[in-house]
Amino acid sequence: MKTFPKNFLWGSATSAPQSEGHSSQNGKSATTWDYWFQTNPEKFHENQGPENTSNIYEMYKKDCQRMKEIGLNSFRTSISWARLLPDGKHVNQEAVTFYRDYFEHILAEGVQPIINLFHFDMPMWLMEKGGWESRESVDAFAFYARTAFELFGDLIDQWTTFNEPIVHIECGYLNGAHYPAIHDFKKAVQVGYHTLMAHVYAVQAFREVKPKGNIGIILNITPAYARSAEQADQKAKENADLLTMKSFLDLAVKGAIPEALVQLIKGHELTPETNPSDKEVMKENTVDFIGLNYYQPLRVQAPENPRFPAQDPEDLYAPYDWPEKRINPYRGWEIYPKAIYDVAMMMKNEYDNFPWYVSENGMGVANEERFMDEQGMIQDDYRIDFMKEHLDYLYQGIQEGSNCFGYHTWTFIDCWSWLNGYRNRYGFYRLELDNNFERHLKKSGLWYKEVAQNNGY
Repeated sequence: MKTFPKNFLWGSATSAPQSEGHSSQNGKSATTWDYWFQTNPEKFHENQGPENTSNIYEMYKKDCQRMKEIGLNSFRTSISWARLLPDGKHVNQEAVTFYRDYFEHILAEGVQPIINLFHFDMPMWLMEKGGWESRESVDAFAFYARTAFELFGDLIDQWTTFNEPIVHIECGYLNGAHYPAIHDFKKAVQVGYHTLMAHVYAVQAFREVKPKGNIGIILNITPAYARSAEQADQKAKENADLLTMKSFLDLAVKGAIPEALVQLIKGHELTPETNPSDKEVMKENTVDFIGLNYYQPLRVQAPENPRFPAQDPEDLYAPYDWPEKRINPYRGWEIYPKAIYDVAMMMKNEYDNFPWYVSENGMGVANEERFMDEQGMIQDDYRIDFMKEHLDYLYQGIQEGSNCFGYHTWTFIDCWSWLNGYRNRYGFYRLELDNNFERHLKKSGLWYKEVAQNNGY
């Protein structure tokens, strides 16, 4: 029996834009996703847009009961900035009523909510002013954060600022998967810097509004593994870790951007515009905990013909195709459970054993109806095996002293996933899109309930 620490969080995560639905209703204004789907629906899998998603807006009361039914003791979701503050200034009272009732129902089931502020859903009114490219976004986000803390702080003690901030930077300004889908390394760095500062000022607002709560940030961790021990390959690994992992992690935990990253950016003429007071504000507003999302590692090697100054991250580290890799064929991601142990040791040894939890881990699979039994239950043993393998390594890290306090899966109910729509399913509950959004429990949900009840397996 592998027993986890007392009061360990067993939960799941989702987000407002991927689960709520009612995206153009109830006073909510458009986000970049609403706009992009309206203007370029062909980019979205099977024309599945953000309007309805999983319809939690209507079904949250029963869904909160479902959380308890599968043993969750914690749950992360987000608030929609565009729903709460449709114009960035004035509160949408209908949104306040919805979120308060939603959170109260979560609490009533004995589930601890962790509420996130931003999950890739930039309001279109701010995007039209430049989005994260503009310093105005920092103040706008801080105002939104303060508003949320004031409106819901009596209910919610655990908060996070951003989910996977590296993703909206890379996908929006380097690889085309998020709006505005441009490729500009210099803009990407500026967007990243403003996101960092938005996080910092949101933490500052939190300390002023709710000094007794806890606030963190959710980061996607893709630990870099070099092709070889050769110096050039090791330099590529260092560059990858600095850009994709330590940029936000060091800022959040240590209160400063790594000097090696500052010099790397400067050396390639990518230094962003900053304010003189920024460093002091960073130093004063570190977090209470870190959430780390882990799905896949990053295999790197030295670039063969890098451009200088760099025009793309691949001029600093090139992808390496590890011949021994094991792949999830549906998502195209490597399955490498040992990395979660390496992450646990990193948090212990490089970050003074700072408190952290696995805020997402999961396996997306297409056409899951193939695995439905005669009673209509998806027999997703592959998902159970995936979780077991990762939990084995997480358990090892905890046994060796890493200060990990929870494990959350992605996700609770099958949800909409950006340009991928509903191609890959991750949930403990299957969502029937063509049948009034009915939810049906999968085998993995029953397994997870046992794990949560036993605090181990």
